[in-house]
Amino acid sequence: MTKTPDLDRVTRPSDLRGMSDATLAGVARDVRNTVIEAVSVTGGHLGSSLGVVELAVAIHAVFDTPRDKLVWDVGHQCYPHKILTGRRDRMHTLRQEGGISGFTKRSESAYDPFGAAHSSTSISAALGFTVGRDMGMNTGDAIAVIGDGAISAGMAYEAMNNAGAEGRRLFVILNDNEMSIAPPVGAMSKYLSGLYASPLGEMHRLAEGFEAALPGPLRDHARRARQLVTGAASGAQGTLFESLGFSYIGPIDGHDLNQLLPVLRAARTRAVGPVLIHVCTVKGKGYAPAETAADKGHGVGKFDPATGVQAKGKANAKSYTQVFGEALTVEAALDPRIVAVTAAMPGGTGVDIMQARFAKRVFDVGIAEQHGVTFAAGMAASGLRPFCAIYSTFLQRGYDQIVHDVALQNLPVRFAIDRAGLVGQDGATHAGAFDVGFLTALPNMVVMAAGDEAELQHMVRTAAQHDAGPIAFRYPRGSGEGMTLPDRGAVIEIGKGRVIVEGSDVAILSFGAHLGECRRACALMTAQGVTPTLADARFAKPLDRDLIRQLLRHHKALITVEQGSRGGFGAMVLHDLANDGLLDGRCQVRTMTLPDRFIDQASPDAMYAEAGLTAVDIAATALEAAGLRMRPVKGLV
Repeated sequence: MTKTPDLDRVTRPSDLRGMSDATLAGVARDVRNTVIEAVSVTGGHLGSSLGVVELAVAIHAVFDTPRDKLVWDVGHQCYPHKILTGRRDRMHTLRQEGGISGFTKRSESAYDPFGAAHSSTSISAALGFTVGRDMGMNTGDAIAVIGDGAISAGMAYEAMNNAGAEGRRLFVILNDNEMSIAPPVGAMSKYLSGLYASPLGEMHRLAEGFEAALPGPLRDHARRARQLVTGAASGAQGTLFESLGFSYIGPIDGHDLNQLLPVLRAARTRAVGPVLIHVCTVKGKGYAPAETAADKGHGVGKFDPATGVQAKGKANAKSYTQVFGEALTVEAALDPRIVAVTAAMPGGTGVDIMQARFAKRVFDVGIAEQHGVTFAAGMAASGLRPFCAIYSTFLQRGYDQIVHDVALQNLPVRFAIDRAGLVGQDGATHAGAFDVGFLTALPNMVVMAAGDEAELQHMVRTAAQHDAGPIAFRYPRGSGEGMTLPDRGAVIEIGKGRVIVEGSDVAILSFGAHLGECRRACALMTAQGVTPTLADARFAKPLDRDLIRQLLRHHKALITVEQGSRGGFGAMVLHDLANDGLLDGRCQVRTMTLPDRFIDQASPDAMYAEAGLTAVDIAATALEAAGLRMRPVKGLV
């Protein structure tokens, strides 16, 4: 274990405030080593956390946290912050069951005043704290730390516009590392790059120092001259942020405490309104394997800290994400109208596979799901066949656009929804729990879920061929079931499920990737002398009404199973049966969903066990509904 003499003197941020600047540099060195050692054991967001080590030390050394409210945007860069705020001894539990979260979390620490995991929320929350302060609440200054990727989202600008109009004392630190999860895109990235790539950056600082030394009338004249000159140049210094009402400071080196500390101290001393401090950092800073990695060590598994080599187990099957990406590329090769849209996640969603072959037909819009959905709608209206590939948890951010711009106009946008269900170490913030409910509520929408990776192939082709309106298909994180895959998927009849196993006693109707667990439940029931039927619904909308009624007529119990919240597939089945008066017969109907609570991080298996969705749970529910009792059976689960 690496020695950390300076960090050992820190039990809480207030300890930093009595240290010399030289000692704070030693603390930063020790924090960086501690982050590397901790993440090597647990896995996690390495590069982003290494990039803000000095910034975290400087903020806590200058501001009075936790009275001053430090809000980290997204929060995946908060590991140095956690180490400095009394959680160092728990870093080995990071993102583990019962351990500390990989993001900021209000219930975890007073130093986490606002929870995060989705991007671009920090400035809005920080402004809320400033209003609370100004209205007499027991809170001090508010500091929002937001990255150049996160600030590309519209919500950040809505907040800045409001903050500028309010004119309240507020600190926004723009952590500009020129990397979001994928390289950031768009004019904003080019603008920020130009601010410090241009010699105007140094001129700006020199001009301000010169102006400060001049008598009042001459100082005002010099400032107007500088603004006129820099405004006329292509890289106009700070004018965008200043036009929103912020005082702009920067850009400064975010790894140089000799720059960070004086700037933060001066800003804290002098600010009367909103201030934006532009800090330039490097993801993975100080750890060569992260600095040189293509993704800068965004999300890593356990690794050897000496080499950076990750210990990855061999998968028994392709991941669902890879299967989607390959299937989409097959369809794109046959149809030039197919395009793909992703929101800063080409690798995470698998569209990078298509991008490698058809780069001009893949569009990464940055962290801007709302824009991405409407952008896809516009392409659909033009006659293209867009696939909008977004994680379930992030698709929530574009819901109004799905309703108003896609469903209402009945435009054939294809929604590929990755990370459906419970996702493991990222916990409740990233769980894909709600998409079935919020999509099936919409007229014109077709909603599918893949029971295995071969079904996912079929759904990609089905979606590609579906021009009658919007269509969505969901699939989980991780490896598939090991199914034999065809060269190309087949078109599925819309609203048509399939029977996997035929029996006569109880029926399991699975929707989505819990099909494998339902197979194991059927094996348990067979061992009890019960003959189950297993069906794969495939569609939550439109339902296969004939299949559901057949299962209802010929079995004592019908159990629906899904990897989603209440109000989803099971609710659709219940509504359909109730409206036809079919819940009043001899067949007992039960729905199995995620419980009505958020489930903290653990392995996916452990999370589904907590949710009551294991094979044993499914079998026991089915047998109880049929009036039978579950007997212990060894060796089957």
